[in-house]
Amino acid sequence: MRVLFVSLGCDKNRVDSEVMLGMLSDRGYEFTDDEEQAEAAVVNTCCFINDAKEESVNTILELAERKKSGQLKALLVTGCLAQRYKEEIQKEIPEVDEVLGTTALDSIATALDKALEGQEETFFESVDLKPAGDRKRVLTTGGQFSYLKIAEGCNKCCSYCIIPKVRGHYRSVPMEQLTAEAEKLAQAGVRELILVAQETTLYGTDLYGSKKLPELLHRLCAIEGFEWIRILYCYPEEITEELIQAIKAEPKVCHYLDMPIQSGSDAILKRMGRRTDNAEIRALVSRLREEIPDICIRTTLITGFPGETAADQRETMQLVKDLKFDRLGVFTYSAEEDTPAAVMPDQVSETVKKTRRTRIMKLQQEIAFESARAMIGRNVRAVIEGRIADDESEDEGFTYVARTYKDAPDIDGYVFISGVRKELISGDFVNVKITGSHDYDLIGELE
Repeated sequence: MRVLFVSLGCDKNRVDSEVMLGMLSDRGYEFTDDEEQAEAAVVNTCCFINDAKEESVNTILELAERKKSGQLKALLVTGCLAQRYKEEIQKEIPEVDEVLGTTALDSIATALDKALEGQEETFFESVDLKPAGDRKRVLTTGGQFSYLKIAEGCNKCCSYCIIPKVRGHYRSVPMEQLTAEAEKLAQAGVRELILVAQETTLYGTDLYGSKKLPELLHRLCAIEGFEWIRILYCYPEEITEELIQAIKAEPKVCHYLDMPIQSGSDAILKRMGRRTDNAEIRALVSRLREEIPDICIRTTLITGFPGETAADQRETMQLVKDLKFDRLGVFTYSAEEDTPAAVMPDQVSETVKKTRRTRIMKLQQEIAFESARAMIGRNVRAVIEGRIADDESEDEGFTYVARTYKDAPDIDGYVFISGVRKELISGDFVNVKITGSHDYDLIGELE
């Protein structure tokens, strides 16, 4: 039985997909990326913002047509959209055989078995079910890098976010399970380990009574095989001096921090339910750069939050201008039902949201391009992603695509290494001299 598995949304959802793939593999199922060859399909969905919901729904509807025509014998829906809208999915898309919630991953093989037998069920557990690590995964990242999900859920309850309702409260994966899983990933050839969670910085508070991310980093760095360990989703108010020193002290830990701030306006931050203000953000960034001068800081912002004024926008623009974040992404506010922000007064029009996003991105573009130019002349370590298929001959050398420590997979830039006269493979680490830049990307040559 060939199964098409579609994983949508964030990298945390990808880890769930890899775990489910592992369970289906153990049950004897095979996999295909070709819809024409698929005999069954699983869609692991996202519902974080409207665009993600639309993508999930459209994917389900497309596959439902294949189920209706008889090509697919079973269609399963899992993930956040399934957790949040299980009744609607069952009612509106009868072609869906089974619906699984976010904590029902362990039921995926049983659910597919039952669907193929003609049974229709739903599989849901408490959203606060304790998470488990060290489970078999079928890696979908190519093998040179992999994500390690260290916790599930969130306690912050920002006024715009639905995640606590579909993913539950914050629950850490026990440290011994994480280190065992990481060891297996290293043995499988993973060279870059990327720590993810709804919030990585609170790791361990529920299990051990205090923040244990620094200790976890030290333990992971002791595992042979990893060249880089990267941290994503760090809430600024939870970044401690101990964490800063761990990043600084451990050679394997990338000098890279993903730290969403969402706004530069104190008034909007308060309405969002965020726990930092403009001054605290500035102080933290200053401290990070004081201790780790070459640190790459990535952040995200939301434009058009209810009640956001032109003055609020200017405050955010000024913060971006002053702090010069190395990497920055901007989302327009998405009103999610059952969240406090969705019913707040003074909702902002889509046109204004998009205009404000464009203004911030234009400002950030100037900052990012300047940051890229400042890299010229530096020698850096880079990981090979692949080779460009072009007309270059072996005598002239080939062009490879790589990433530096400043570039997380799929979201940041690349370095293009030309004139390479030897074979390199994905996952190889090389030393590169940066010789130029092009917009967000760098150009270099092997040392």
